[in-house]
Amino acid sequence: MNLFVSQMLQRILILDIPSSAMEISDDSCQTSDREPWDGLTIFTVVLLSLMCAIVTVFTAYDYLFCKNQDQLPAIVKAFSARANSRALFRIVENSSNPNVISCLNGIRCLSLFWVVISHEYTTRPFSPLLNLFHAVQWAELPFSSFIVHGFFSVDSFFFLGGLLVSLIALRTMDKTKGKLNVPLMYLHRLIRIVPILAVAILVYTKLMTVVADGPLLQSYSQKTECETGWYWTLLFVNNYTNAKCLGHTWYLSVDMQLFIISPILLIALYKWGKKAAAGIFVLIVLLSGCLFATMMVNNYSMLLKNFSVEAMRKMYFATHTHATPWLIGFLFGYFLHLNKGKKFQLSWVSVWSGWILCLAMIFTSIFALYPDAKWSTHTSTLAEAFYYTLTRVGWPLALCWVVFACMQGHGGLANSFLSPPLWQPLSRLSYSIYMWHMFIQEINAKSVRTNMYFSDYQVMLQWWSDIGISVLVAFLLYLIIEAPIGGLDIFLRPQKNPSAVQKSTSYPVQLQSGQKVDDNVPTKLKVTETVVATKSD
Repeated sequence: MNLFVSQMLQRILILDIPSSAMEISDDSCQTSDREPWDGLTIFTVVLLSLMCAIVTVFTAYDYLFCKNQDQLPAIVKAFSARANSRALFRIVENSSNPNVISCLNGIRCLSLFWVVISHEYTTRPFSPLLNLFHAVQWAELPFSSFIVHGFFSVDSFFFLGGLLVSLIALRTMDKTKGKLNVPLMYLHRLIRIVPILAVAILVYTKLMTVVADGPLLQSYSQKTECETGWYWTLLFVNNYTNAKCLGHTWYLSVDMQLFIISPILLIALYKWGKKAAAGIFVLIVLLSGCLFATMMVNNYSMLLKNFSVEAMRKMYFATHTHATPWLIGFLFGYFLHLNKGKKFQLSWVSVWSGWILCLAMIFTSIFALYPDAKWSTHTSTLAEAFYYTLTRVGWPLALCWVVFACMQGHGGLANSFLSPPLWQPLSRLSYSIYMWHMFIQEINAKSVRTNMYFSDYQVMLQWWSDIGISVLVAFLLYLIIEAPIGGLDIFLRPQKNPSAVQKSTSYPVQLQSGQKVDDNVPTKLKVTETVVATKSD
């Protein structure tokens, strides 16, 4: 084959090309022989099989012997697929808990879909395409801006992360008079994140060619990085290294690093209030200036036509240049905490102005660089630096308005679309889907045995296939890995004081005699708050 190709090139190009110009390696050829399993592959299969067996046993025990589902033993509740499925698909009415921000579920799910479809376009070129160079023209189309600037979906996740960290932690600190159990806070996060991440590394490294085969799967991307640098991913620092095992987990590293410093910000907000908030605002300004200066000094560009690995590493993957959306969400969570239950009286002019500015920031962020997407145009570094610096602030600010308007009853169609309870199960499964979707996409892209055709419609068809399989795989791995190990978190929670519960249940007797807990709040309301805190805190 080598000799044949070199002779053909000589005839076509009329050039003196040596026979060594093209070499075919035996390692890249697919044969009908299967490679024997090594020790780590066997360990991965045994681990998954063992977890399946444990979940099956506890599910059977739950089904056969546990008649009252409200009084399940803790260990059964953690490992029973029946109990975990019921918790996953539980629908909670939006009006039942005023502390729940319903529109966050819709924002999280839409951001997840945006991430998956953006990755769909990035994995498409790995398939054998008949019209690969059509992507050059595609990049100049208006629709391509949604994909090329899909990184705003990641900014949405950072915004949600910062918002929930501050809002939940500050509410807890109010109950504990400012105390924050930082080690337990870190442990909760590790139990939630690490198990599924570790299993994903094992599956991606060792089971890719076990579950599927194809001529392109013999040397799939990042296999070497996972074999040599997997520990950088588990240490949550792979965003600062070249060994990016599971490339999309750079987001987890940035989010974890910001979570690690969050207790400092939380304690500062609780002690110094608005002064600490002003300090965080100054930090946002400084980080934005750092991003701007990095682009200007190094002449970096993030446009597709000027793609640079070094620019991605220093501007996109780095925590200090991507922390702004998280910090804005963090401050917004503090704002919601201060104004808990407060109803703002807004005129229709204010509401319409807020939505116009919000939509203007969203569409400007996505389409501002559309004229510069053409391969023949040139964009100045100054213009690009202003764009990336300001949109990294403008996008989370737009989301702040969306959440605020939905909470205050001014969401309109946006709230109707983002807040339905049906988003809740998918939102609970979003982390697992995020972890597994790249695994499914690469298998589907590289297991093909015939040429394919590139078009937006074909990519959309593939997206429906990939997201469907990803949801199914995520659900199965949720039942055997994420939920069981995450359910063990209940044994780390402090035990409730039975005397406190007994004391709270004696309040209705006082209520019958007309007594109050204090001068302003009826005893019945105090009883409700005490019981809710005891059962679900």
